[in-house]
Amino acid sequence: MTTLSRAGLEADLAANIFAAAPAASLPPGRVGAEVELIPVETTTGRRCPIEGDGCCATLPFLRRHGARQGWTETRTAKGTPCFALPGGGTLTFEPGGQLEYSSPPCRSPSALLGLLRSVVLPLRAAAANDGIELLVVGIDPANGIEGAPLVLRTTRYERMAEYLARRGTAGARMMRQTAAFQMALDMDDQPWLRWRVLNAMAPHLVAMFANSPKYAGRATGVSSARAQVWRALDPTRTGLPYGARAPIATYLDFALDAPAILLPTVDGEHLRFGDWLERAAVTLDEWRDHLSTLFPEVRPRGHFELRSADAVPPQWYAAPLALAVGVVYERRALRAAADLLGAPDLGLLDRASRLGLRDPALASTAADLAQIALEGCAGLGPAYFHPSDLEQARTFFDQYTRRARCPADDLQSVRVVAA
Repeated sequence: MTTLSRAGLEADLAANIFAAAPAASLPPGRVGAEVELIPVETTTGRRCPIEGDGCCATLPFLRRHGARQGWTETRTAKGTPCFALPGGGTLTFEPGGQLEYSSPPCRSPSALLGLLRSVVLPLRAAAANDGIELLVVGIDPANGIEGAPLVLRTTRYERMAEYLARRGTAGARMMRQTAAFQMALDMDDQPWLRWRVLNAMAPHLVAMFANSPKYAGRATGVSSARAQVWRALDPTRTGLPYGARAPIATYLDFALDAPAILLPTVDGEHLRFGDWLERAAVTLDEWRDHLSTLFPEVRPRGHFELRSADAVPPQWYAAPLALAVGVVYERRALRAAADLLGAPDLGLLDRASRLGLRDPALASTAADLAQIALEGCAGLGPAYFHPSDLEQARTFFDQYTRRARCPADDLQSVRVVAA
């Protein structure tokens, strides 16, 4: 067995985590998305179980719907139910029963938007006919923790739940009640500038797409209760682990400092992964599993995973995609965004989640960023970002961003039914 060392782990990060796959080398870059949905009973607002005899159990519904759509049921590596879709991608369950559609990497945002619409819109319509509402918000607005139990009891999820419970209730809310719109972007030939800009852009993604002002039947007073959950979760595995001079070494320090929650406890405590590295022969698989328990706003995985946006309604999917690809994949836009945003600022994450675009500084920068993104998308050409899709993004920015509003502002006066 090869003994791992700090130098070896840094080399692994450079070769596999911060390195682009060969298929990612063709410009403009590919883009993917993970769409999370929260299933509740339409009439009561109660969370839907995965299995059961009731009409609102999601797995029987997905089997019926999937059979009509040509889906193939299988199992994930964790042993949980999973569906492979003929157009590409998979539909899986999150620990609290949330649904997640993970797309394949697409060669253009318009191709991705077509795929998302072909999956999410029929899925939500079919669910509604079965008495299930698939919510597109950042956090369950009607139920507290007690109304959203941990329904996937795999070893990984149980160990995560046990560790996070020691820090308070944020872990349970994160695992069982949140939903996001996540994006995946290629690293390509400018990984370090992209890494800097995406980390600096993360708080603005939070603010622009904040969509969770209510929780457990009550107004929270914040724009993104989901993002506030992440701020309270565990600072050793969240946030913006960015270092300008030595980005890989900085991320390595971040990973080594985080407790290894998938490894055994010692005297009832979870050791830092760095401690395990010094006292035991940890394996490469254990290292890779540990990396999967880190949840920074921008996560390197051989591509960049953007994790900051709340779940948003399907009619607005074009907006976060335009912001991401327009800034990152068009060279002039990338430079303009770098000049506008400056260095990543961890403190902005809390302001963004609390205030959204009610923060004047965030609102001003977000409007400028949206303009840079739209110009970047136009520069990438109509074959890459179709004009009709770009118009949808522009409509979002006009309706929300340029008016210092976010989707949460639409929900402030909407009544929710508490279970």
